[in-house]
Amino acid sequence: MAAFACVYAALAVLRHRAFSTGRFDLGNMVQAVWSTTEGRPLEVTGARGEQFVRLGAHVDPLLVLFAPLWALWPEPSLLLVVQASALALGAVAVYLLAMRHLRSEAAALAFALAYLLSPALGWMALADLHAVAFATPLLAFAFWALDDDRLLVFAVLAALAAASKEHVALAIAGLGLWYALARGRTLAGAAIAAVSLAWTAVAVGVVAPHFSPTGSLRHEPRYAEVGGSPVGIVKTALTEPWRVAAEAFDERGLEYLLALLVPLAALPLLAPLLTLAAVPEVGLNLLSARETQTSIRYHYEAVSLGVLFPAAVLGTARLARGRPAIAVRAGVVVLVLSLGSAYRLGPLPVWRALPGGDGLRLSAIRPDSHDAVVRRALAQVPEGVPASAVNSVGAHLSARRRIHVFPTVAEARWVVVDRKEPGWMERPDRVRLRIALAALRESPPWRIVFAEDGVVVFRREAASATR
Repeated sequence: MAAFACVYAALAVLRHRAFSTGRFDLGNMVQAVWSTTEGRPLEVTGARGEQFVRLGAHVDPLLVLFAPLWALWPEPSLLLVVQASALALGAVAVYLLAMRHLRSEAAALAFALAYLLSPALGWMALADLHAVAFATPLLAFAFWALDDDRLLVFAVLAALAAASKEHVALAIAGLGLWYALARGRTLAGAAIAAVSLAWTAVAVGVVAPHFSPTGSLRHEPRYAEVGGSPVGIVKTALTEPWRVAAEAFDERGLEYLLALLVPLAALPLLAPLLTLAAVPEVGLNLLSARETQTSIRYHYEAVSLGVLFPAAVLGTARLARGRPAIAVRAGVVVLVLSLGSAYRLGPLPVWRALPGGDGLRLSAIRPDSHDAVVRRALAQVPEGVPASAVNSVGAHLSARRRIHVFPTVAEARWVVVDRKEPGWMERPDRVRLRIALAALRESPPWRIVFAEDGVVVFRREAASATR
């Protein structure tokens, strides 16, 4: 756990210092936390320049808990270090569950190590920062508490997990269903499911529209092929199930499912009632037109991992049926498959040196001479003033009330543009970036105060600046 936390925290911080993070999403979280410390809870600047409370984009109030830590260490690195450390802690929950059900320290150790080797977990630790990442350890610990009938502890952990994103409570409802049917605690399980579903409905139908500048979560386009809205998706599933199946189980979707299940030797399938708790998130990812949602390189597996590892432990217990020797063998298989998956799909840069290995490119974590130029450019920008920047440098300027993504300028008094290495938001349309940059050069209120190696810093003259 210490090795995981240290290695992934270091890699995440190096990514940030090498300008491999972005205004979206690390900068967005930084601004939300910083705003909270300034007395404006979770206030952010949207991609179109609108100012709103982040709950209108994702219902993740868990971010407010970072505010006291930010007061002690006001750096984006803080959030990255805490995220890596929290993900590492999930190994404790997996170990404790395995000890309880498999009655073998060796098997429990194997599952805990397999958790830490999970390629999806590693990529999540490096995918900037997302509140939902904390759902992975929180759900694992919540199930551990529920499995031991510690309902008060479960309630606290489940509430924290539900506060990490609007859809997480659907998995908690699944845990309630498991508790009702597998443990015979019908009333308590039904109450857990009912409260969780009610919170999901409130989060999606009330909280998000209330704070959103557009009146919705703005995710409908991702699901246009299967109905768009939640109601539309359900209607399509009932009237045209073949259409939903075709969208979910295409080649990309099947590869995604294999990436989740192969490291666990498909053992979660032996505990189907618990595995059902992961179905809502997996289903949302499979039905989305956004390819990132069916890639383990991002944060879209947070809920799934928090459920699938406990389900793998229960599946192994069913397979072993009280025979520790079989549990140990199953644990070894999972450990070997997890190691192989980490080598083939994981983020550690060392894997890239081996044939067929994956991993971060060294350029993503090794600052170069161009990065030094960008740092000198950012030093020109005063703290607190409204600014605009390309996505690749925006995370370094986000601890302020107004921060735009160039070419949106609005009331910004400073603009930072990196023509050589723009962020992912600008790469698809470099022509638009060049046109906007040329227009800024020709605008009389703006003056270039820094220009080197493709990095340009503009300052709006005081007489023309607006608040």
